[in-house]
Amino acid sequence: MPVSRRTVLAGAAAAPLAAGVLATPQAAAQRGYLVGVGISDVTGPAAECGMMGYSMPQQQTAGIHQRTRARAYIVAEPGGRRIVFVNADVGALFQSVHQGVLARLAERYGDLYTEQNVLLNATHTHAGCGGSSWYAAYNLSILGFQRQTYDAQVDGITEAIQQAHGNLAPGTISLGRTELTDASVNRSRTAFELNPRADKDHFPLAIDPAVTVLRFRQGGRDVGAIAWFATHGTSMTNANKLISGDNKGYAAYAWEHGRGTRYLDGAPEFVACFPQTNSGDMSPNLNLKPGSGPTEDEFENTRIIGERQFTAAKAAFDNATTAVTGPLDFRFCYVDMSRVTVDGRYTPDGRQRTTATAAIGVSMLAGSTEDGPGLPLPEGVRNPFIDALGGMDAPIPQALADAHAPKVIAVPFGAMKPHPWAPEVLPLQILRLGQLHLVAGPAEYTIVAGLRIRRTVATELGVPLENVIMQGYANAYSQYVTTPEEYDSQQYEGASTLFGRYTLPAYQQEFARLAAAMRDGASVPPGPQPRDLSGDQLNFQPGVVVDSPPLLKRFGDVLTEARGSYRRGEQVLVEFVTGHPKNDLHRNGTFLEVQRLDGGTWVRHADDGDWATKYRWRRTFLAESTATITWDIPPDTPVGKYRVVHSGDAKSLDGTITPFTGASRAFVVS
Repeated sequence: MPVSRRTVLAGAAAAPLAAGVLATPQAAAQRGYLVGVGISDVTGPAAECGMMGYSMPQQQTAGIHQRTRARAYIVAEPGGRRIVFVNADVGALFQSVHQGVLARLAERYGDLYTEQNVLLNATHTHAGCGGSSWYAAYNLSILGFQRQTYDAQVDGITEAIQQAHGNLAPGTISLGRTELTDASVNRSRTAFELNPRADKDHFPLAIDPAVTVLRFRQGGRDVGAIAWFATHGTSMTNANKLISGDNKGYAAYAWEHGRGTRYLDGAPEFVACFPQTNSGDMSPNLNLKPGSGPTEDEFENTRIIGERQFTAAKAAFDNATTAVTGPLDFRFCYVDMSRVTVDGRYTPDGRQRTTATAAIGVSMLAGSTEDGPGLPLPEGVRNPFIDALGGMDAPIPQALADAHAPKVIAVPFGAMKPHPWAPEVLPLQILRLGQLHLVAGPAEYTIVAGLRIRRTVATELGVPLENVIMQGYANAYSQYVTTPEEYDSQQYEGASTLFGRYTLPAYQQEFARLAAAMRDGASVPPGPQPRDLSGDQLNFQPGVVVDSPPLLKRFGDVLTEARGSYRRGEQVLVEFVTGHPKNDLHRNGTFLEVQRLDGGTWVRHADDGDWATKYRWRRTFLAESTATITWDIPPDTPVGKYRVVHSGDAKSLDGTITPFTGASRAFVVS
């Protein structure tokens, strides 16, 4: 049913900044903006790589349903400031990737794009490749740091930014809003109900239904969209082993696919992304069970929840009549979140409090029963990565236990040796784009936690609440942030709030400091620098030794052939002799093509980024493996002659990697 929880101030503009800021809103409006968009591939190893999100060691990639992408947007004042916004189809935007991308940008652009004006964030898909963090907590189930995953993310994000930089042109941005009430449910209602009535009244359905959309145009042509909405990337379950952008990846694909965006060649015609906001307690599993709701099929749920986000975003986009005007601005700093003294203005009881050394609670190990329960390790299974770190047992001093109460500490991440298992020096950022302000935090914020931060920042800046967005999963990752009241219930989210009961008040205080500096045109000290752990990484995931075809077979040979003809709605299945996908990730390429005969020439009709195709890899015997490619023929497929082509790579004993291709028989679709 419709939610009348607030008056949407779509046309409200931010109050002018104090003297000393680069430009006034009026001057910026007269000059207008330069805008640019870009997209690139961040897909990691499509086989035998632990997946990021559910912490299930047995969940290792075994193919691709849809490739994962990074989507970049640059907004610049001619001759003045600029900001970069990147949304990537990854489980978390780890600090390692943030540092890697910034280093690459510095090499190419000097001080044009820095940690100050670049905001990187994740869709939080749980069906992407893991192992890109430099901190042990996030590599435990993945058996260590995976260089291929890391490089794919850093390279893809950097390329998307370069592409956006290259097509900067005069343009306009407009703002649209709507609400969506059937794509999320509160998975931690017990904790939510402990919040004060004023907070709960803001969310009468216990969800955040806000959809906020930016519409980017160049010369009267639509070139991009950003659509914020809070729901987890967990439509795909922890039993899935195919790489996928989950529901937000589908939403972006549906929009771009309809606009003719090409992923494999040339500049995109249109780039759409669906970033998170404060989605810490928002689940897409509407029946509060993994893979359940609105149907009992995880692939169909991914499509439906994605389609609902796309439909809502497109409606807001089409009605985005409020011009985004005013200056660009940004504030950024690092904060050691394990040792913040919090003023009583931000604590529930008005007393000064402190944060604590990072630790997770016992109930965190159980996982979220609504989205994907599971322990870091099945009972009795050894993990060589954990063994190399000295195990998970560490003494828990009484002072630390008291500081986290009522949390029962399971693992004191911040006290582990030789380095903490999770980062404590974290990036905090506020970006201003005209009247819109993005509060970028490195965690998963519950809807009430996000609301309190937004209220704090809006008050400091003197702007409407609707013009402040909580951008979670940004620039680093440090698990959850709940309200102190939610923390007391020690649900999964509270047990995953690393720095104790006063983590949220600490964030409120530190973001208030950034907002006040932005308001006053003042600078902000950079704070302590995060560690560079790039040279201190372990990996116990076996690599590729050699590939071998079965006896009397060659790489690319067809093992299961296509039929001679199919009708729309049927599935084509072809199986090939293949090599290991780790030999070449085919980033910005494809492992498969469905080709259509057009005037005597075979042309690409679909690839492994399309919803209708699936590429499954399976090891059959020692060094032998197969690639099974399926194509669910869409109802609008043109009648004609088609074939399935597989592109792979094989590794010989001397380490040489040789590409190969194989093709099915031609078949007719009618």
